[in-house]
This record gives sequence, C-alpha cells and structure tokens, in this order.
Amino acid sequence: MNQFTRFDLPLCMVVEEDVFSHVDETIAGYLPEIRGKKTIIATDNFLRTNYADTLNEISSDFGDAEIYEVADATYDIAAALAKYICMNGIKVIIGFGGGKVLDTAKYAAYVSKAVYISLPTTLSNDSLASPFAVLEMENGGRMTLSCKIPTGILVDTKVIAAAPKSQMLSGIGDTIGKYTAVYDWKLAAKDAGTPIDDFAYSIAWMCYDSVAHCDETDLDSPELVRILSRALVMGGLAMEIAGSSKPSSGSEHLFAHAIEEYHPELRISHGLAVALGCVGAAMFQGRDERKIIDVCKKFGLNLDPAAYGIDKDLFAELWMRAPETRPDRVTILSKSSIDRAWLDQVYERMQG
Repeated sequence: MNQFTRFDLPLCMVVEEDVFSHVDETIAGYLPEIRGKKTIIATDNFLRTNYADTLNEISSDFGDAEIYEVADATYDIAAALAKYICMNGIKVIIGFGGGKVLDTAKYAAYVSKAVYISLPTTLSNDSLASPFAVLEMENGGRMTLSCKIPTGILVDTKVIAAAPKSQMLSGIGDTIGKYTAVYDWKLAAKDAGTPIDDFAYSIAWMCYDSVAHCDETDLDSPELVRILSRALVMGGLAMEIAGSSKPSSGSEHLFAHAIEEYHPELRISHGLAVALGCVGAAMFQGRDERKIIDVCKKFGLNLDPAAYGIDKDLFAELWMRAPETRPDRVTILSKSSIDRAWLDQVYERMQG
C-alpha cells in the first residue's frame, strides 16, 4: 500500500456499559447525517427473542426500523439482504449479534452502499471491525470477501459480560493468533520482494501485546472487555490499512480453516481453533511457543487438542491439509517440511 492509498476508519467507537440503551443518541453525536434515514436492524432469532426489549427500543429510536432475521452467514443470505436494502430505499443497516450476523450485515452494507453500524453481542473474533466477511458458499466452503470497515462500532460491556465465557475466550484466541500471523506476513512479503506496511504491522502487534500483557484475567471484568474489544477493533484497522487479512491471518488461521472446512463436526469456535493453531505455528516458525501457552493458561484457555475431540491422527491430518485451505497464502507451512514425527511432538507439547 503506497502513500497515496486511502483507507477507511470508523467514525465512531464507543465501549461502555448500557450503550445499547441510547444507540441513537450516541450515533447522532458522530453521524448526525443519518438521523431520519430509513434503517434496518439485522440480527438472529435467538437474539431477537432474548434481547427483544433492547431491539425494540433501538428500532423505535430509528424510526420503527425493521428487524430482519439472519438465519446464517451465507453468501446467498447476505446478497438477499443487500437486494432487500436496495429495493426498499434503506440507507442504514445496524448489525446486532455475533460474528455470523455481523459478517452478513457487513457484506450486505458493502454491496448496497448503506451506512453500517456494528453492535456486537459477543467478542468471539474480529468480525465486529474487520474489512472482510467470511461467508459460506453454495458448495459448503467458506470464502473471505472484501467489504468496508464499519462506520460506527458500539460495544455494550454489560451485554458482552452476559455472553457465554467461551465467546470471550474465542476472542482472546483470535487476538493471540497475531503472534504468528505477523511473522508469516513478513515471510510472505520477503518471498514476494515487497515491503510490509510498518504502521499496520505495529498495530497488529499492539493488539497481541494488549491482551498478552493484560493483568486483568477475570472474564467478567468490564476492563478486560474494553481491552479485548479495542484489540479486536485495532486488528480490523490493521487489515484495513494493509489492504489484506495478512496482519491477522497466518498459518494458525490455516489450521483453524482446516477444522472449519474439513471437520465442522468438531464444533470448535474460530478463535479457539486459532489459539490451538498458534502453538504449532510458533513451533514451526522456530519461536518460543511458551509465550502462547502461558497467555492461554492465564485466561484459562485449554490448549489440549484432545479436549476438543482431536487425537494425534486427526491433528496431523489437519496440519497436513491446512495449506490447502488458502493455497495462495504464503506462510511458514509453504517453507517447511512438516512430518508426522514432528506433529506428534507438537501435539504432546500442547498436552503438557
């Protein structure tokens, strides 16, 4: 990315308790031009039932905005939502939910050119702020599609604290993955003979540092919610500035993609899968995997593959197939010869 390249940044990012009770007032302070514009709220059935009062209040504050249920994060559903927005003259879309809802709303906003406001109900990954959407395609595979970063991001610490703790752990795992992602990014840049964006690199590394060196480990703590939400948002900004997902996605993500694409029955959250991949990726890179292990232990994140139904054979298969998930992505796996004996050692290290 050269000096003349432009990138988008959110105009609004607020992390506070009960911010969902006054979304309209908060947004109006940053984006007064959307006041009175036709709005739609994308969410899922579970949240519509469990946060009915909150959603109805937001709907009322935005001119009785329609609440639109998103069944899943698929390309067809996102495209249908984009078409609906265009056909009905909708100018603003609010995504209220977890990663699947936010990715669907984000891509629909990009296609329809609507203003997009992100209201995450979990911090399970960086979808709340990234300039990419991961959507399922007709063949069952997933594709990462470019779109725009949200114009506004509001994080309600009370809502995040009420979410399952596994969601916070997933967000921590996704953030920890930057430890190995930035290494792979430099490796890919060297292979291509091109420089990396030092600013984006510094931001991505700062995301990892903010969580790795955080003294607060209570998953219910508003302070940890603030630190993690900012780390995930800054990770999204690093990708926006770099013009790719490389600051946040390396060999550790290829391992996670192998689980998601070849063994979805394991039902491991994306961020936890990234954390599992990060240990092996660090070892393949010849770096100190103890840093990753210690951070995960600090937050109570279990790194034993067996705890997720992954035995040695499956573990080896996942790593062997990981490069297939993104054949165009240069990582340490492109430069290493990883045999079964080495993978067994990695597995045993993660059980230690």
